[in-house]
Amino acid sequence: MIKKTESLVWEQGQVKGFAGKSLIDLKNGSLKMVKVKPFAIYPAHLHPSKTEFIFVLEGKPKITIGEKEYNTKKNDFITLPKNIKHSIENHTDTECIILVGSIVE
Repeated sequence: MIKKTESLVWEQGQVKGFAGKSLIDLKNGSLKMVKVKPFAIYPAHLHPSKTEFIFVLEGKPKITIGEKEYNTKKNDFITLPKNIKHSIENHTDTECIILVGSIVE
């Protein structure tokens, strides 16, 4: 099965400045393409039962995992372990596009 991502609608997320296109939505995991507007911040949070991962398609988002900050760029892959606080910040004046997935454990 193929999904034509250009035909999917960007849906506003729970946090201002974040919008997504759902690519996979299963009981044990999901995958979304996420657009992060300039200077948008997804606040620190954690997931007790799932590991998340991020693949950077465009832009340079800053990802914080626990106390460590990572300035990422295109083609970087980041794992966000369960039960560890993490946040996403676009500290630039250009949009970021990332893939955000999760695996329920």
